[in-house]
Amino acid sequence: MCGDCVEKEYPNRLRRLPTLVYSHLFKGNTCLENGSFLLNFTGCAVCSKRDFMLITNKSLKEEDGEEIVTYDHLCKNCHHVVARHEYTFSIMDEFQEYTMLCLLCGKAEDTISILPDDPRQMALLF
Repeated sequence: MCGDCVEKEYPNRLRRLPTLVYSHLFKGNTCLENGSFLLNFTGCAVCSKRDFMLITNKSLKEEDGEEIVTYDHLCKNCHHVVARHEYTFSIMDEFQEYTMLCLLCGKAEDTISILPDDPRQMALLF
């Protein structure tokens, strides 16, 4: 993968929210199952063009109840491989867990309750 094509390698994709009481509970991470984080793309190191990315070699597989999506980000003009993207999804107990690792899109993890009321938030109210 090409570190010369990106502004920052593996940027942290923490979503920033306004400061609220217990705001740390409501922060999540941006985990992309598809697409490209074009704000981090400085331009192709091979052809020097900054354009949209192609997504190729996309695959979806399941291992032990975990979905794994992988694909390559390619320069639209010269097909230079900029980055390899990996996204995972699983269900653990009462939570959906997401992860993303990509030189271009960044690294992130997120956990979301599958229940109507998140038990992690309810515990702080009492």
